[in-house]
Amino acid sequence: MSNNIMFQGTASTVGKSILTAALCRILNDEGTSVAPFKSQNMALNSFVTEDGKEMGRAQVVQAEAARIKPTVEMNPILLKPTSDVGSQVILNGKIYKNMRAKDYFSTKASFKNHILKAYNKLKDQYDVIVLEGAGSPAEINLRENDIVNMGMAEMVDAPVVLIGDIDKGGVFASIYGTVMLLEPEERKRIKGYIINKFRGDVKILQPGIDMFYEKLQIPCLGVIPYKPLNIDDEDSVTERFDKQKDADIVIGVLKLPYMSNFTDFTVFELEDNVSVRYIKDYRDFIDIDLLIIPGSKNTIKDMEYIHNSSLKKGIYTVHRDNIPIVGICGGYQMLGEVITDEKGVETSINSINGLGLLEVKTEMEETKQTTQIKGNIISEVSFAKEAYNLVVSGYEIHMGTTRLTGDCESLIKLEDGRLDGAINNSKNVFGTYLHGIFDNDKLRKSVLTNIKIKKGIDCKNDIDYAKLKDKEYDKLAELVRNNIDLDKIKDIIYKRNLNS
Repeated sequence: MSNNIMFQGTASTVGKSILTAALCRILNDEGTSVAPFKSQNMALNSFVTEDGKEMGRAQVVQAEAARIKPTVEMNPILLKPTSDVGSQVILNGKIYKNMRAKDYFSTKASFKNHILKAYNKLKDQYDVIVLEGAGSPAEINLRENDIVNMGMAEMVDAPVVLIGDIDKGGVFASIYGTVMLLEPEERKRIKGYIINKFRGDVKILQPGIDMFYEKLQIPCLGVIPYKPLNIDDEDSVTERFDKQKDADIVIGVLKLPYMSNFTDFTVFELEDNVSVRYIKDYRDFIDIDLLIIPGSKNTIKDMEYIHNSSLKKGIYTVHRDNIPIVGICGGYQMLGEVITDEKGVETSINSINGLGLLEVKTEMEETKQTTQIKGNIISEVSFAKEAYNLVVSGYEIHMGTTRLTGDCESLIKLEDGRLDGAINNSKNVFGTYLHGIFDNDKLRKSVLTNIKIKKGIDCKNDIDYAKLKDKEYDKLAELVRNNIDLDKIKDIIYKRNLNS
């Protein structure tokens, strides 16, 4: 019998991913070997494993919380939306094909063998598997051939804990409605529920919990207080895009329709006196100190969006004001002169002009580059004086080849001999394919130090990103540990004293 537990939610963004990470850290703290698992994830935030396979960032966070290396078995299916009705399907870490939603749903049952193979490989390596569902199990139109919620729970005989978000309002109604829309056999799997993101005195909530038990004999296993933590979110439905802390240094990031891997900028949010502003129109460019054009799942469509919006004017204004500009992956491609897609990899648009801030041209290709890699910065950078010859690491996820066409220089020499990125003659605009480049502490410190010198601000900014992330996982674990019935959770995991 497999030792497992599954967190399902009344909706998206109720906290399934973060509570899965919390339980992974709590169990690991107690000496239990534990791994996360999500059969199917839909997100534009992805990661490349050491063996060059692509998976969702949420399971990477959960693996880090469990103090293990992320592997693609933790997320065998990743859906990366390429339009409102279609996605690129990543199966076992590699591109399967682009599929319209209706075509995917008609064939997803065929993926069950891949899912079970991945799950069983983890089960053989770890004592406990903490599974995460997707969205809500009460989406009755999606129940047929379900592979991610109750269908997944059935495949591996997992007990379920339901999570509701009280911050959204109507938490008892959402839990009750979710349970009542399930089939009787599915209801039996639900062994308890957790109320997440609570603000206030739990004593005021207790009468509601007692009355709810009279209607559904499902125990409340915890009420988790709302507490902001600097831990990566699963997808773009996040508060970070609308909130900005007060700080002397402002990092501007273009908020594009197909923006991917916004986790590239999480590290800046951890820095003291540094704020990240997601730029949606021309007014948002005011007083930024660095502009970043992020990765994109549909670079050509995002480039078209820039051309047709006030963002283009803002980018050129920033450039004229000598504000540094950095493009990452798709953002690097957009900084160039032209992007061509003769093979229709992304869209039916064969070619589109870029911003022309780097003398490079990009051609989209059907083969995706997915690599974890290191390299040395081989060019001077005007806004990072200490960057020259620094060793930096990151990961590549891209389907285009970019070549230099003018006087600009390559930015990084990779350990496999390839050259990556480009920087302009003024050394104030660069692009790179390396996601996570600012996770490199020395490079980030150099960028921020130069901004602080320019603005006459105290230059102290020595943070170790890996250690800071680990402390956030500890804070999360402590918060959850102190507000759940951990003994009952363990009874559920180990199938003890449970009524079937």
